[in-house]
Amino acid sequence: QVQLVESGGGLAQAGGSLRLSCAASGGTVSNFAMGWFRQAPGKEREFVAAIGRGGGATYYADSVEGRSTMSRDNAKNTVYLQMNSLKPEDTAVYYCAARDGVVQTDGERYYYWGQGTQVNVSS
Repeated sequence: QVQLVESGGGLAQAGGSLRLSCAASGGTVSNFAMGWFRQAPGKEREFVAAIGRGGGATYYADSVEGRSTMSRDNAKNTVYLQMNSLKPEDTAVYYCAARDGVVQTDGERYYYWGQGTQVNVSS
């Protein structure tokens, strides 16, 4: 009954910024651990960021730490991933995921998934 819809992807120049959004329905994001994952062409899905339930802590992959910020807006039932200083290697389809338990960095532990939003970083 939980549906996740990502948005905010697109084409950006290296060094630019994007803010990805994940809007939830059928559930309340504050009751879930939420994660962002990405998959580049020909590569396996990898962890990007996650946030724990309620006022939980945030976690980031080494590849994006210092450049990315994950946040939650309970009033909008939405989570965000702000990505700055984009690099060509950030090019991937970005997926939002949710689970009703402790926060995880392993995508196999997430049950609900969005359809993904494409991020392309040139140069």
